[in-house]
Order: sequence, then C-alpha cells, then structure tokens
Amino acid sequence: MNSTEKRIIIMRIGIYIGSFNPPHLGHKKVIDYLIENNYVDKILIEPTPNYWDKTDLANINDRINMLKFYENEKVQVDTIHNNYPYTYELLNSVQKDYPNDTLYLILGSDNLEKLHKWNNIDELLKYAVIVLKRKSIKKNAYIDDSKFTYIDDFDFIDISSTEIRNGSDDYLDENIKQYIKKNNLYQED
Repeated sequence: MNSTEKRIIIMRIGIYIGSFNPPHLGHKKVIDYLIENNYVDKILIEPTPNYWDKTDLANINDRINMLKFYENEKVQVDTIHNNYPYTYELLNSVQKDYPNDTLYLILGSDNLEKLHKWNNIDELLKYAVIVLKRKSIKKNAYIDDSKFTYIDDFDFIDISSTEIRNGSDDYLDENIKQYIKKNNLYQED
C-alpha cells in the first residue's frame, strides 16, 4: 500500500437504541457482553428523545449525561442520530457516517413479537440484528432470516427502568445514582 492509499477498516458496530430512563446495570451488562464476546467491535448507544408509548421520560440531556458514564474506547453515546422517529431512519443515517462498516441492531427477544409492526420493517431488515434471549420468547417463532444473530446464553438482569424510577436503585451504577440525586430526577411531586 502506498502513502496515498487509505486503509479501510471494516468494523461491526452495534446500535443500542432505547429510552434508558434511567440507564441501569442491565443495559451495561448487554453492552459489556456483546463487546467482551466479540459480537461487535463498537457500540453506539442511541438514547431516544421520546417513545410513542412512553410519556414519563427524563430530559434527553440528563439521560445522555448518565449514559456518558458507560463510555470508553469501544462504547460511545451518540447524540447526532437519535432524533429520528423510526429505527430504520436512524440506522440509515448512521450507515451514511459509517459506510464501510456493518451495523447490528441490538434487540431483546421480547421485541420480536412486535417486530413485524415496526415502521418500514423491510428497510430495517437490510441491517443485521443481534437478538439477546429474554424471558421465554422462542427464536423460531419470529426469526427466519440469516440477518439475525440469536444469543441464547445471555442472562438478562430482571429489572426495569420503571422499577428504578419507583425507588429500587440496587441496579444503578454509583455515578448514575449520584447524578439522579444531584439533579432531582424521578422524584415524585
């Protein structure tokens, strides 16, 4: 390779989309597991500004600030592509910034039951999908495509952000606990 040629590095980039309201150790476990087990080279965390079915979200800037505690050389909180209303639009936008890389949408298997209802599903399924087994959802009932990587041996932490907002902070990183306290997030009026 001469000095004028650029080396193209092809990476596997996991796209982890969610409300992260607040981010908890279950989210961190997903991130760590996928990196440590070499499913992806890098993860972009995509906090959404809103969800069609969620009305109690903390301010997006607070959720981004809390997610920043998870950043390292292989994990980045993305604040550029997270304003798209649909997942396929977000993936298309990220792909433009990473044209030589393979994007992997990261999902829990509980999302599979409704996946066929997602907006523009055919466009979405142009991308690879990593599905982490959650609860008793069976892979064969919903997955019939080579684009899916199904991970059976992942052990989800059975906690929800709703439980944390209701007072259970056992599954929060200490930095995030302090951020929530300092900024009076999730306090009942």
